[in-house]
Amino acid sequence: MASLLSDRQREELHRSILDYLHAQNFGDAFNALQTESGVQYIPDPKAKYAGLLEKKWTSVIRLQKKIMDLENRNAMLVEELSLSPARRAASQTDWVPRAPARHVLTGHRSPITRVAFHPVFSVVASASDDTTVKLWDWETGEFERTLKGHTKAVSDVDFDAKGDLLGTARTLEPVRNRGSFQLIGASVVLYSVSCSSDLTIKLWDVQNEYKNTKTLVGHDHSVSTARFMPSGDLIVSASRDMTIRLWDVSTGHCLKTYSGHSQWVRSVLPSEDSKLLISSCNDHTARLWDAQTGEVKMDFLGHENIVEVAIFAPISTYPSIRELAGLSSTDRSKAPGLFVATGARDKTIKLWDATSGQILRNLTGHDNWVRALVFHPTGKFLLSAADDKTIRVWDLKTGRCTKTVEAHSHFVQCMSWGGAKSAASAAGAPRNGEEESGENRINVLATGSVDQSVKIWTP
Repeated sequence: MASLLSDRQREELHRSILDYLHAQNFGDAFNALQTESGVQYIPDPKAKYAGLLEKKWTSVIRLQKKIMDLENRNAMLVEELSLSPARRAASQTDWVPRAPARHVLTGHRSPITRVAFHPVFSVVASASDDTTVKLWDWETGEFERTLKGHTKAVSDVDFDAKGDLLGTARTLEPVRNRGSFQLIGASVVLYSVSCSSDLTIKLWDVQNEYKNTKTLVGHDHSVSTARFMPSGDLIVSASRDMTIRLWDVSTGHCLKTYSGHSQWVRSVLPSEDSKLLISSCNDHTARLWDAQTGEVKMDFLGHENIVEVAIFAPISTYPSIRELAGLSSTDRSKAPGLFVATGARDKTIKLWDATSGQILRNLTGHDNWVRALVFHPTGKFLLSAADDKTIRVWDLKTGRCTKTVEAHSHFVQCMSWGGAKSAASAAGAPRNGEEESGENRINVLATGSVDQSVKIWTP
């Protein structure tokens, strides 16, 4: 193979190596190199070759470090430039969180267990182990009120999806009382729901000063999750009593009990069309349920520890997930609930094909329990939060972690993306050629932590 060095450079290299071998008392190697290279070298402490190899070596290391520092600095400057006011509008749809957070909301006296956005107004609710739910204005960072009623840790909070009426603003007049609407002389009743280790689920009337209107009782142990079904007239809950229950909002009665998990059910969520439920459990599994019959349609087996969270992938993610998994590009099905993402205490995130139960991709990178997952509204990214105190952003087309944000000073236990629609989406106009998929949501993210704070992340 042709040498990259000139004859002079090659001779200087040999002499430098010979000087190094002599200085290290490697006599046999010194003699062998002299013989094979044909270079005769008499060591001289004053010669330019003395210590030259070590000097060159350390210089290369220093230069490599400088190059890495410059590359990192350049990447930061490029990111700052891309988020400058002049270019922010163009990059708005693909925005992902970056430090620092816009607001740090403090007031809870124990770890934050859940955060949830009002579907129309700039209100975010936080649930905490301190037995309360607090409401905040995420735009200003101001505290609004505290909801008291539970007697033990509050594990979940959710808003009624009926509040998502801004898309038909032409027939509605939103009233700035944080939760009621005037609809040609009639008002739309909105609810929020919370659940607790006190075995209860509580309904709060958003329109009537968040008055606790109903308390649902039936679970035999701590209630982990309570979420509205998309229709808004039903609630699905999961509990440490190993069951999932379906409740009627109007009567407060339990309509159905789903049994099958063998341990504490950590979470449950409905699909967009309300036909399916996805649950996660201490038994190291996630399960897909038929919401109507209670039949278990699929067990997702593969995690090696407690599965903390399981969510459905929205339809907007399907093209990226299919590309990632190498699935047929001719499959254009847009039925809700085709793909699932799970996060567990084994520090991994898994993407699943819900129809076959096969793992499509393992996402590894977190250094501690994965606590929360959120799909980006564009369908291009998956965001994860974990006990390693970070938020990670995963590119769904490649499966690579593209960004890590040092989010909190303690475990990050929950995360939620804002539900309110952007102005363009509310007016019914798709942006940048996007489909009218209902994914044009305002760019705002909330996280909650064991450090007792809620953080708001915006562009």
